[in-house]
Amino acid sequence: MIRVKWTAILLLVSLFLTGCLYPDQEVAENQVPYKEQIQSVQSAINQFKEDEGGILPIKTKPAETPYYQKYLVDFKKIAPRYMAEPPGNAFETGGVFQYVIIDEETNPTVKIFDVRIAQEIQDINLRLNAYRQKNGYPPYKERLSDEVFTLDYEKMGLKEAPTVLSPYSQKQLPIVINSDIELYVDYTADLYDALEKKEKAYKPGEDIRSVLTDDSEFVPAYSLPYTIDDKTKKPVFLSVKAKTPK
Repeated sequence: MIRVKWTAILLLVSLFLTGCLYPDQEVAENQVPYKEQIQSVQSAINQFKEDEGGILPIKTKPAETPYYQKYLVDFKKIAPRYMAEPPGNAFETGGVFQYVIIDEETNPTVKIFDVRIAQEIQDINLRLNAYRQKNGYPPYKERLSDEVFTLDYEKMGLKEAPTVLSPYSQKQLPIVINSDIELYVDYTADLYDALEKKEKAYKPGEDIRSVLTDDSEFVPAYSLPYTIDDKTKKPVFLSVKAKTPK
C-alpha cells in the first residue's frame, strides 16, 4: 500500500513538473526565428499569389506606415488552405515575430521583425510624453543630422540611454528621436558592419537599408531611411526632403 501511495505521489509530481516546464519550453520556441517556418510562409505566399493573379495576402495598413512594418502577412488568408496554421513563433499565435513582406512589387519576400522592439519604444514613448507635458518640448540632446537627435535620457528619469537588441549583431542599438518627435531605432552600427562586408556600391541619396535584409531573415523595423555620405562613404540618415518611398 505504501509503495502504491509513493508511486502515485511521484506520478503527480512528475505531471506537475511537466506542466510547469512545458509552457517555458513552448515560450522559448516561440522566440526562435526558425528558417524553416519562414520558408513555409514563403511557400504559402507564393502559392496564394499564383492562385490570386498576383495579389498578396497582406493586411491593410495606412499609407504612411513605415515600409518595413507596412506589408504584414495576413495569416487568415493563407491558413488553413495554404498552410495548416501560422508558425508558432508568429505574433498571431503568441510568438514574438511579426511576418512581413518586402520587395512586394518585384520579388515578394517574407521576412520577420521582433515585436518586442515596439514594446520597448512604447515604454520610452510614455516617458517622452510625460516629459513633454511637463516641459512643453522634447528632450533633444545631440544633433545627429538635420532631423535626428539623441535623447537626453537623464531628463526623462532614466539611468542610462535606452537601447534595443539588434537582430543582426546582438548588440544594443540606441533609440533616437526625429524632428517630428517620433522614436526610432538607430541601425547605424549594423549598417556600417554590413557595408564593410558587402562589395555592392551605393550612391548618396539611395536608401541603403536593404543591405541588412539581403542576408538576413530580419528587417530593420522602426528605422529611419539611411544613405551613404558622399565624402566618408559611411552610413548617415537620409534627409526627409530627399528620402525614397521606403
